[in-house]
Amino acid sequence: MSVRTVTSLCRSGKIPGAIKFERTWQIPDDATKPEDGRVTSGKYIKKYATEKKKLPIGISDYIRAQEDYYYVDKTLLIKEFLDSKPLVSLFTRPRRFGKTLGMSMLENFFNIQKDSKDLFYGLEISKDAALCHQWMNQYPTIFLTLKDIDGLSFEDAYGQLMEQIADLYKEHVYLLDCDTVDPDDMRIFLDLKAGKADKTKLSRSLAYLMKMMHHYYQKPVILLLDEYDVPLAKASSHGYYDEMLSILKIMMSTAFKDNSDLLFAVITGCLKIAKESIFTGTNNFVSDTISSSRLNEFFGFTQSEVNQILKDADCIRHASEVKQWYDGYHFGNFDIYCPWDVMNYLRDLQQNPMIRPSSYWKNTSDNAIIRSFIDQSGSSISQKLEKLLSGGYIVQQIDENLTYDYLHSSENNLWSILYLTGYLTRVPDAEIEFALPIGSTALMIPNAEIREIYESTIMQWFNDYARSWDRNNLFQAAWMEDTDTLTAEMNRLLRQTISYHDYREDFYHAFLAGIFAGAGYMVESNREHGEGRSDIVISDLTNSKIIIFEAKYAKSVSTMEADCEKALEQINTRMYAAEYEDDYDQIICYGIAFYKKRCLVKKAE
Repeated sequence: MSVRTVTSLCRSGKIPGAIKFERTWQIPDDATKPEDGRVTSGKYIKKYATEKKKLPIGISDYIRAQEDYYYVDKTLLIKEFLDSKPLVSLFTRPRRFGKTLGMSMLENFFNIQKDSKDLFYGLEISKDAALCHQWMNQYPTIFLTLKDIDGLSFEDAYGQLMEQIADLYKEHVYLLDCDTVDPDDMRIFLDLKAGKADKTKLSRSLAYLMKMMHHYYQKPVILLLDEYDVPLAKASSHGYYDEMLSILKIMMSTAFKDNSDLLFAVITGCLKIAKESIFTGTNNFVSDTISSSRLNEFFGFTQSEVNQILKDADCIRHASEVKQWYDGYHFGNFDIYCPWDVMNYLRDLQQNPMIRPSSYWKNTSDNAIIRSFIDQSGSSISQKLEKLLSGGYIVQQIDENLTYDYLHSSENNLWSILYLTGYLTRVPDAEIEFALPIGSTALMIPNAEIREIYESTIMQWFNDYARSWDRNNLFQAAWMEDTDTLTAEMNRLLRQTISYHDYREDFYHAFLAGIFAGAGYMVESNREHGEGRSDIVISDLTNSKIIIFEAKYAKSVSTMEADCEKALEQINTRMYAAEYEDDYDQIICYGIAFYKKRCLVKKAE
């Protein structure tokens, strides 16, 4: 029996008395070999166990993912990478597309300190025996992720970075046992291990460690740096960008540039930081982005992978919902699903087969980039957002060499960051109706999940923004039953909004509620009344007055008046006002018809 088969039998409890110790299994001497359930006569048919594994929600460690969870084989990334093997490779992808898991896979494959044969047995990369013999567990390897560096101040972030480096050094404490280690290097090592080094030593910490590992193993070092730009993104948000940049710039420059201790380096992030020249002078530097034509199938799930996942999870009937909500990313020549969303939805389906898709992505971040984008929106940006939200696409110049401190310096930069971080995606060439200008990219919202993030963010923006407007004339007109002024003021505010849902009724419903929110009134939406449900109810408890709004979406300007009458008739026939008659001195009923960014208000007589 193969090692992999025995390991599988141990995991499934088919070998009584087997106990796992770290990464190995201890089997009793008197253990009985399990019965072979395979076909031993006639035509041989290979069967696979149908046991369902746990879904890897938030699992970024390759060993755990491959041994204990459902694993989508991405090991051919190793071969594809080694075929070109630049000195420094930068992979930029949006968050939650498997960058950290991919880096953990590379670390387990290359690391000379590990024995990874079992971890890659039966996977695609194992079919290339010569490559595995040459590269698997043959080189000293450093794996460092910066994805958790998130300080509100530079001091906080610096402390977190120091702790990360200290933990990294503790993993390599064996280097101190080398008889030929330089005493100065030993002192630096001990300072960094203890988290007591100064900024100069911290900035050069990777280079120091690589030097000692090269000396110890007599082999150059592979450096894997994951989410390198997260500290810069957080620094930009909290106002200490230059200070953090000064640390990371030296850290990466000393590690990558003219470093004889480096075999090669792989870096991941969301953006390619170029302006600050972090990678300047690095020979044979290759950047692989979502616009590139290679390696995109290794970050995210392809259609064939999702089909297999749904089949294995017995959820193939949900394929259309999964595609509508979590597909739609066009990276290079591939259509890609967001793996974080697919796995979260399948987990929820296991608990509740009737559950509808929802936005899991928005719960992993505050989506501040969209909010900052909308805050700066002028007429041009607003029109483009509305086109995107109605299902269309826009054409923009995209700059992939961005920096976090210059994100808001131009409109092109804003659209570029939305594209590079996954809030927009490239329109497939076959869907573009005309030849694009040179250097331009057609952009669209990838799926229903991201559309929902835009809509919820826009609605929150509107509620906040509306409070800054001068609404006194509107409020006075509403309570004085002045429909002409109320119509004019409503139209004025409509022209300042960002519309979504192609101007359907839910947009106008949210618009009405947002106008009166935060103004000292009680605002109720879609409350049950009498024989139906009114849209918006505004209560002035102090003055014992109430307004009932019923909104209709008109199909043209010419039907707006008739639609107002329909709204008023609905208020009357369904008796929306009846329950308030005993509690309020004044009840005002309005019918409103909306058409795009126009409205007409009429009052019940």
